Amino acid sequence: MVWTEKAVKTLRSLWSKGVPAREIGERLGGVSRNAVIGKAHRLGLSKQVGEGEVDSPPVVIRTEDLTDKMCRWPIGHPGDPDFRFCGEPRIPTRPYCGEHCVQAYRRRSEEAA
Repeated sequence: MVWTEKAVKTLRSLWSKGVPAREIGERLGGVSRNAVIGKAHRLGLSKQVGEGEVDSPPVVIRTEDLTDKMCRWPIGHPGDPDFRFCGEPRIPTRPYCGEHCVQAYRRRSEEAA
């Protein structure tokens, strides 16, 4: 798909109105849903929110809110008012959830061993 200026303008307009990616593709002349989503992402368009749905702000989990079953990955800078912890369920043998364990831990390479 060659994204012309007109096609991009149409994409932006329909996307902002909440038109589903599949329908946008059809209106653009048979562009795949994935192509529409990919282009929207590259243009920095926000995620579409369906009818009745509201983008909810992230849950703020402070130190005093943490339990021993919650991920303790810090988000933000400790001095900032919006500083919080992940709070997702943690892996039982680690202090973090799966996503943050991937970031925190690396396997030892054979060269380093």
